Amino acid sequence: MSKEEEVCNNKEGESVAAVASPRKNEVDMLHGPLLGKILMFAMPFALSGVLEQLFNSVDVMVVGRFASSEAMAAVGANTFLINLCINLFVGMSVGANVILSNHIGQCDNRAIRHAVSTTMVLSVISGFLLLLIGLLIAPMVLRAMDTPANVINDAITYLRIWFLGAPFFMVYNFGASVLRSKGDTRRPLYILIIAGIINTVVALVTVIVFKMSVVGVGMANDVAYVFSAIAVVYLLRKEQGPFRLDYRHLHIYGVELKRILQIGIPAGIQGMVFSFSNIFVQSAINSYGSAAMAGASASQIFDAYCYFLLNAFSGACVTFMGQNYGAGEIERCKRIFRICLVCGALFTLAGNMILFFGEDYVLKFFTTDPEVAHYAKLRIAVTMTTQWIASFYEIPASAMRGLGHSIEPALMTVFGTCVFRLIWIFTIHPIWSGFTQLMVIYPASWLLTDFIVFPAFLIISRRAFKFVKS
Repeated sequence: MSKEEEVCNNKEGESVAAVASPRKNEVDMLHGPLLGKILMFAMPFALSGVLEQLFNSVDVMVVGRFASSEAMAAVGANTFLINLCINLFVGMSVGANVILSNHIGQCDNRAIRHAVSTTMVLSVISGFLLLLIGLLIAPMVLRAMDTPANVINDAITYLRIWFLGAPFFMVYNFGASVLRSKGDTRRPLYILIIAGIINTVVALVTVIVFKMSVVGVGMANDVAYVFSAIAVVYLLRKEQGPFRLDYRHLHIYGVELKRILQIGIPAGIQGMVFSFSNIFVQSAINSYGSAAMAGASASQIFDAYCYFLLNAFSGACVTFMGQNYGAGEIERCKRIFRICLVCGALFTLAGNMILFFGEDYVLKFFTTDPEVAHYAKLRIAVTMTTQWIASFYEIPASAMRGLGHSIEPALMTVFGTCVFRLIWIFTIHPIWSGFTQLMVIYPASWLLTDFIVFPAFLIISRRAFKFVKS
């Protein structure tokens, strides 16, 4: 047995395969150089995020090109609302990732088994709760957002169909978190590539051939989510050792559930409040009419594609930091933060510039309406030149979660991006009105949050590292 395998023997006399002898789809986060491994982890993760966004992009593109601008606005109007409903539960999958990463660093196979079991049971419960919440509450919120009369019926129809796939969506996301916790970002990507193809084909057939408009694209999402859930469960069933999903032993373990929720709920609430504030931004956009709504929907997809580059390095920071902090590797933790911060900012900036300069070409895929394209370009001009600055709060917040601190970054981010946006909507926007002026809300909130979160990370990380050394 090698020295590394001896280190990874736990109380049960077993070695953690993801640490001692990584497979070809996995990344060893505890040994060797970091930059190449972070890139190996982050790039498939980024592509996975892009493909998840592709589900919505295909919906917007297909109805925008082959149905109507009103149908396109109806799909886009749901973006923030869907995110509001799912973010709490997706945040809990972040908690599962952190806890599993810590257990891997500590070489605790029994805890890994318990965490995997708890995570997957939690995914099913979360999915059905999300379905219930979405069907009962979401349509009322759409009406409260002053969604225009020519859009509201299609928006509610699309929303209800989307939520029918919510249980499968959650099973995939929690299952993918389990795989990513041990450095496997490739197989979740492969699943999403196939799911993206399924989504595109079904959407095109239902909208172009059967003229089903928003009903067709909603169904396409659900079919893709069902496939994704089945595929990730199949992979977990084929795993060896503590990561294997065994139906006979599925159970919620109180200790693991508590730790997952301690990390996941603050992250989820942060995402919910963030989306809640964006509902008010969306309401302000709605006041400029359906063309502005459709243009904003298209440009938000640009934001999302670049955000997934940033989110990939945030995910790498959480997972690498979690494993190495669990193993007591403080110097590696410091290097992980620096690498993820620089890469996150640079890759996001590169994505911003590509889409900013290529806006005319890309917008052709979404709309042929010149008024819709006009509003999209107004928003792109503001967000695509500034989004990279969000790296300076996203990466420090992720690093804090990897160290086991989730409440602090959640509270600071909620204030910097969410509370500030609400203040802007109700105080600044009535005085400094206009669509472009409204879009300034994004870089202003990102910059404020940078100045709050980054110094906090420096303080919290020093304390956490001293605790390990002592």
